[in-house]
Amino acid sequence: MKSDLFGETDLKTLFQPSQRILVTGGAGFIGGCLVRRLLKDSDANVFNLDKCGYASDLVNLKALEKIQRHSLLKIDLFHSEDTNQAVAFADPDFVFHLAAESHVDRSIEGPGNFLNSNVIGTFNLLQAIRSHWEKLPTDRQETFRLLHISTDEVFGSLDDSGFFFEDTPYNPRSPYAATKAASDHLVKAWGHTYGIPVVMTNCSNNFGPWQFPEKLIPVVILKALVGESIPLYGDGKNIRDWLFVEDHVDALLLAASKGSLGKKYCVGGNSERSNEEVVRTICDLLDSRIPDNKPHERLIKYVSDRPGHDYRYAIDSTKIKEELSWYPRNTFQKGLESTVDWYLNNLAWCREVSMSSGYYGERLGII
Repeated sequence: MKSDLFGETDLKTLFQPSQRILVTGGAGFIGGCLVRRLLKDSDANVFNLDKCGYASDLVNLKALEKIQRHSLLKIDLFHSEDTNQAVAFADPDFVFHLAAESHVDRSIEGPGNFLNSNVIGTFNLLQAIRSHWEKLPTDRQETFRLLHISTDEVFGSLDDSGFFFEDTPYNPRSPYAATKAASDHLVKAWGHTYGIPVVMTNCSNNFGPWQFPEKLIPVVILKALVGESIPLYGDGKNIRDWLFVEDHVDALLLAASKGSLGKKYCVGGNSERSNEEVVRTICDLLDSRIPDNKPHERLIKYVSDRPGHDYRYAIDSTKIKEELSWYPRNTFQKGLESTVDWYLNNLAWCREVSMSSGYYGERLGII
């Protein structure tokens, strides 16, 4: 069955059966969604490089074991020699670099882990890719692509108006954002200096099924289900632009296969919501699905704000829409409804993830 991602164009025409695709962070939330899409809608060989840390989805990894076109490389990019060997083994034609520590609250408590993963890990990957790319025959060199996936948080914080664009100056304000900004600069420099064919993306807040339950939306759903207080930072007025994960994967596939070399694409969901709006919408959805426990909003508890909490993020996606014909196919409401329903139907997965990670919904990021 053909994917409708590119309208009449089948994903199989973009990634040939003989091609080899390396996805770093392929056991994570966005990376896992990308890996599943590639295995479903293409015939390419997929190499899933992941250190299998606390937030890795081991349940999905186990389900992928039987697929011959999928290979798991349990590698931490912090270790350079392991990274070199993994890239040589994968022998990729495309690399999607998603591996990163990504939770702001955890970066406040332990910034060193973010430096090791996001900066040193990216440096080691770039060096390994450089060595690999330079040895490729000319025809494979010309079609090789490295897509580096980043965040809108590298741009800092917005006031009530304005948007982030591809040329917005960097102004990271958390350890997470600073280390992602550093990785962006490394990728751009390696492309410029060594000629590696790179494309970059910066996305807004992702949400959807399979997201590790430390992020806002799954935290709210799972706490509400057991009648625990739902924490809302500060006054709840901080604003994010929400992007459904499947729409983000659409953008990544387009950027990798059709994006202009050396260029950046900002990917947003055109769905700005305050944290309070998001929480109350989830509560309304739960009221309609579990009416015996309503109103769920009675569980909302305003708590002390996150240190250095950015006020607003918002992305202008005009460039990727005009150049690559990408657009988000899911409204925020549609995506949130499917996300809530998924968590309600997959509580066993949530319990298993909590047990394997040792995370049970406690607050992080308190200085």
